Amino acid sequence: MKTIRQINRLAAVATLVATLAACGGMSTRTRDTAIGAGVGGAAGAVIGGSALSTLGGAAVGGVIGNQVGK
Repeated sequence: MKTIRQINRLAAVATLVATLAACGGMSTRTRDTAIGAGVGGAAGAVIGGSALSTLGGAAVGGVIGNQVGK
């Protein structure tokens, strides 16, 4: 069980790094959405420790990131 949580956390961090690396040619709003999804996914993985919480965190983070720039 502990190994699964470590894998989830590693996947969330890898997603965050990939998201930040790919932000070069994006608009500000798209970049904020991607960063919000990455941070939300990482937070969901740390807090809940399951794939569902990671996806939920990414979804919520993406929506918040999208709305920040309005």
